[in-house]
Amino acid sequence: MPRAALAALLLPLLGLAAAAVADCPSSTWVQFQDSCYIFLQEAIKVESIEDVRNQCTDHGADMISIHNEEENAFILDTLKKQWKGPDDILLGMFFDTDDSSFKWFDKSNMTFDKWTDQEDGEDLVDTCAFLHTKTGEWKKGNCEVSSVEGTLCKAAIPYEKKYLSDNHILISALVIASTVILTVLGAIIWFLYKRNLDAGFTTVFSTATQSPYNDDCVLVVAEENEYAVQFD
Repeated sequence: MPRAALAALLLPLLGLAAAAVADCPSSTWVQFQDSCYIFLQEAIKVESIEDVRNQCTDHGADMISIHNEEENAFILDTLKKQWKGPDDILLGMFFDTDDSSFKWFDKSNMTFDKWTDQEDGEDLVDTCAFLHTKTGEWKKGNCEVSSVEGTLCKAAIPYEKKYLSDNHILISALVIASTVILTVLGAIIWFLYKRNLDAGFTTVFSTATQSPYNDDCVLVVAEENEYAVQFD
């Protein structure tokens, strides 16, 4: 089997293995726990926070929500090392005046906060939240922003990948195992092909034209010639 044909066979399988392992939409996303994150670095002018949110929904995601200290630290670290974000990032949070509480746009539960300014009796109408990337703390600010220096979005891993993780791992293992087995088989076939090819050259040389007489015939002829000379 030629190497080109072997490579053509293995490349699609390697692609399937990579697809089976990957959970996020593309390499521009970063995975943490059960979610995928992307920072849209484009600076845009907006009229309301809904314009910012549309940046995320256009990518199949929503504005960032944070639910524990580990996630907050992950976002902070990634913003500094990979995304190079601004000092303040708009969080996907708004103040609901109906029940006087902050809520996430993605409708997830408010299980964690990291406010740096807690004041009783403050007017929170049209109040949103910002993540201060130097300290990791949250601060309140007006939702009526005119521009943003990038948008941080979050998307949950699809249901079938999140909740059927055992099957997902099994499928990934089977694909990878199949790839390894086919690679080994391809190497064996290539080895046998090369060995048979070399054996063919050996056979050609070994069947080259030989004398019609073997060693015994030559010896007998020589003795007869010597006997004839003696009688002459």
